[in-house]
Amino acid sequence: MAMVLYELCGIDEELRFSPYCWRVRYALAHKGLTVETRPWYFTDKEALAFSGSDKVPVLVDGDRTIADSYEILRYLDHSYPGAPLLGDGVAEARARFFKHYAERALAPAMLRTIIMDLLNAIHPKDRDYFRETREKRFGRALEEFHSPAKGLAQLDAALEPLRGQLKESDFIDGAAPAAADYLVFGSFMWARVVSSADLVSNADPVYGWLERMLDLHGGLGRSAMRVTDVEGAYR
Repeated sequence: MAMVLYELCGIDEELRFSPYCWRVRYALAHKGLTVETRPWYFTDKEALAFSGSDKVPVLVDGDRTIADSYEILRYLDHSYPGAPLLGDGVAEARARFFKHYAERALAPAMLRTIIMDLLNAIHPKDRDYFRETREKRFGRALEEFHSPAKGLAQLDAALEPLRGQLKESDFIDGAAPAAADYLVFGSFMWARVVSSADLVSNADPVYGWLERMLDLHGGLGRSAMRVTDVEGAYR
């Protein structure tokens, strides 16, 4: 029986934009594992009731159900030890650091830059939910939170540690990509799918890494549907 991965989708079922789901997509490709993906919407909570989670990603592998992107990566290494993602304790500690770095430093800066594009990419039936929950979180209207100039400045500062690493190696994990790369790249795929904003200059070491990541696994990221591919998305 094929694995099943529940993924957040947008205005088109093939528009998959969750940064956490992209982490898992890349991890599965890294392992050479095939998966059946199923679209899920923010407001379709009942579809995940079986998992005990109210958000994606959710991976079903036979009689096992695993929620949370990081826990899925750990599960994959335990159950399919070939082509390790996390490796030894030192590598896993590094990966966990980059998980927090992506979520607490990169994603907030990106969100401030692309949030109105993100709203446009979300399925219409989910937009009221998204607006209500995010405005409660931010304490202001999305339009007030949206500030590309501030977001890009914040992102530029947050990328400094990554630039240092990528000046010395092709990938965050060294000569070849592994969990740390996928944990960070998921956020960039999120932004790429929903927005055409240029987040990184092509002279930046991070840009070269992004290009290498897009080409990995048969161009997995480069071939992904973007909101600009969806007919009528901006009407």
